[in-house]
Amino acid sequence: MRIGVVTFPGTLDDRDALRAVRLTGATAVPLWHADDSLADVDAVILPGGFSYGDYLRCGAIARFAPVMDAIVDAANGGMPVLGICNGFQVLCESHLLPGALVRNDHQHFICRDQQLRVENTDTAFTCRFEAGQIITIPLKNGEGQYVADEATITGLEESGRVVFRYHGFNPNGSINDIAGITNERGNVVGLMPHPEHAVEAGFGPDGPLGPRSGTDGAFFFTSVIATLLSS
Repeated sequence: MRIGVVTFPGTLDDRDALRAVRLTGATAVPLWHADDSLADVDAVILPGGFSYGDYLRCGAIARFAPVMDAIVDAANGGMPVLGICNGFQVLCESHLLPGALVRNDHQHFICRDQQLRVENTDTAFTCRFEAGQIITIPLKNGEGQYVADEATITGLEESGRVVFRYHGFNPNGSINDIAGITNERGNVVGLMPHPEHAVEAGFGPDGPLGPRSGTDGAFFFTSVIATLLSS
């Protein structure tokens, strides 16, 4: 399986995402924002960071990068696409996912290990989880508050498209504790926490085996591999 990771000017977590892909058994393919093709990848990850300095709005300029035309077409055709943090913002700006990410309600940047509750296991990136499972994933953002109009929130809730909720503590004021969502088809997923930082024992958040032992993020990557192998 070939999984592409896009680098925009200002991206910070592309190397971490590429490493996560390799550690979980797929071939990691770097993709550049100015590329007009996806190099025959099977899935795409839009990693975290501050694309184009977060000018205008987070993800607003990245949405117009040449590579995004190819990604939008591929996503609409069913290719799995994961947006992490800034990548989630780009997906919303590209209208692959509804709503928007705005400034945290407390107006501060936050960085912490965050518990999430898994709500939907029927997506390309969550099939290896169990519904209701509590996982711990690092979180770091200043504009992570998920907002949308009432009709959109109702639609997401009624159709089961909320994929993750913040558990125990809402770190940014997101409506209904929403931490991640998916599109109707389940092939596009966006979330604010960073699974690529929780894939290797000794380098992730605290887990059941002790400090820095958490590897819950690995299931995002093994899920998409399983999805691709079954298609």
